[in-house]
Amino acid sequence: MTTPDLFARPGGRIATTSRGTGPLVVAVPGMGDTTSVYRDLAGPVLDAGFRLVLADLRGHGASDTTFREHGDEATAADLVALLEHAGEPAVLVGNSMSASAAVLAAAQRPDLVAGLVLICPFLRPTGPRWAAPLLRGLFRVLLARPWGARAWTAFYGHLNRGRTAPWLTEHLGELRARLADPARLAQLRRLAVSLDHSVVPPALPRVSAPTLVVVGELDPDYRDPAAELTWMAGQLPAEAFLVPRAGHYPHAQRPDLVAPRVVELVQRAHRAHRAARTGSAGA
Repeated sequence: MTTPDLFARPGGRIATTSRGTGPLVVAVPGMGDTTSVYRDLAGPVLDAGFRLVLADLRGHGASDTTFREHGDEATAADLVALLEHAGEPAVLVGNSMSASAAVLAAAQRPDLVAGLVLICPFLRPTGPRWAAPLLRGLFRVLLARPWGARAWTAFYGHLNRGRTAPWLTEHLGELRARLADPARLAQLRRLAVSLDHSVVPPALPRVSAPTLVVVGELDPDYRDPAAELTWMAGQLPAEAFLVPRAGHYPHAQRPDLVAPRVVELVQRAHRAHRAARTGSAGA
């Protein structure tokens, strides 16, 4: 197992691991998840000749549990800092709320974001406005001790509608073991009750990077996954991919379908970014 590097940020350190050489791809998992969810995507990306950096969210995986700020904007700031530290542009791959953060990073620093792969993102608040406080209250109860770890893994399993990864049971065990740490469970709870995706829509018109939006056709986080995908793709604009027999984690549930599309976007985005920089340099 690769020992992660710890990247210093205000309030704590973010855990990252780096593999391969070549143009950069940075992948971040969603809320309550770890980078091992990208295990079936890593091989195709590396085999295609790219360097892959996997980064845990604040308080997740091997990152520190000392953070007080969480959410889309904090995660976007971490992504921008990672890219500034790398000193080169990257394609950002995000799932769920980390995809929302990737959009913010692309809007803020188009020079550093060559492309986006947004897997089941939240590009606007879901549900009526009055439901948001109720959802936060539910997460406060759901993610409390002593049942929080068990409740989260049950919810995570529910989001895997359709075909499941052969290693899902192992992955759920990893998540539950991580959340047995009270400090790590508290970090997840802090994130869950502070999420506010209303910061994302104003950033959408400022995103110019080539983008692929991937949504599972059975994702229970959307009232109508196909309709939401159509709306999201039109807002950016982006290539849209509705994944059959998949829920909220199509990169893990259907890597046979998702990985080739991701690699194609990464290749195209880095080519376009290089061409743009070469053209600017020659102007």
